Amino acid sequence: MSKQPRKQRKALYEAPLHKRNARMAATLSKELREDLGRKSLPVKVGDKVKVLRGDFRDQEGKIETVNYKKYTVTVDGITLNKADGTNIYLPIHPSNLMIIDVDLDDERRSKSSEAE
Repeated sequence: MSKQPRKQRKALYEAPLHKRNARMAATLSKELREDLGRKSLPVKVGDKVKVLRGDFRDQEGKIETVNYKKYTVTVDGITLNKADGTNIYLPIHPSNLMIIDVDLDDERRSKSSEAE
């Protein structure tokens, strides 16, 4: 694998959707790290997260959508007010989030978090 920044960017932008899931990982809280034995997990709709960076730092909410094409996540309660009065969700990169509560309803996800 190359170390060149241009090739790293190219790999990021041209990655297939099934490989983008691994890059959409957020760090886990200290309690979850001890329970799951991992530092991070890919984000999923339904996870409760805390914003670590930006204007909405320290706010918490559930993940509404995950956009693998743009590497962004929208969180419930993190909205911007537009000039015409409408609210829009602010897209956030998962690296700026911390997972507080994991949604383990999916069998494959619960197995993968226990196995590692």
